[in-house]
Amino acid sequence: MGHMTLIRHGQANTGAQDEEGYDRLSDLGHQQARWLGDYLHETKDHYARVYTGTMRRHIETAESMGASRYAEVIQDPRLNEFPYFSLAQAMRRQFDFKEPRSREDFAQQIQPTLAAWAANELEDVSESFEDFSTRVADVVADIGDGEGRALVVTSGGFISAVLRDGLTLSVEGWAKMCLAIMNTSIHRWHRLLDDPILTQFNGVPHLETPDRHFAQTHL
Repeated sequence: MGHMTLIRHGQANTGAQDEEGYDRLSDLGHQQARWLGDYLHETKDHYARVYTGTMRRHIETAESMGASRYAEVIQDPRLNEFPYFSLAQAMRRQFDFKEPRSREDFAQQIQPTLAAWAANELEDVSESFEDFSTRVADVVADIGDGEGRALVVTSGGFISAVLRDGLTLSVEGWAKMCLAIMNTSIHRWHRLLDDPILTQFNGVPHLETPDRHFAQTHL
């Protein structure tokens, strides 16, 4: 991995109660992505390779960023988000969790949800923790073995899993990373002595002027 930049998608449909309903950018999400694309272009960032997951919000973010100016965009389902809605439904069935109505509700539920998933306690979920972890490791290794700088548009849960593995975080630390990652945030990794080193976390320089502070969103 010479250089890999991970981007979280723009704000999606935050009022949705299932994956299909969530999986599209809001008007603000498109604007966040356009501002990010302009920032990368103005700072003369160059990428030899561009990847997205296959989720609509990933593809729309890359399109609004103008990511194809760098290279052909390669879609890879291994870059997709972990199955949050499936996990949340299992927690409601098995542990009587309430449907989250706010970011605070989500913050209270994400750590026990991830812990139960990692412990293989959840039944009838759409993807196991082991399968998710394997695909994250595999796609990161494959992108890392490629030539040239890579730009990757994905989701916050995927990015937090890369951080979990790279920084050997506990489940609690992993959950905190999930909560911290902002829409269209930048996360950069470089290789040093054959190990990936995190050099930038959760950067939103394209949203830091006072007139854009309102666009610094987590959900």
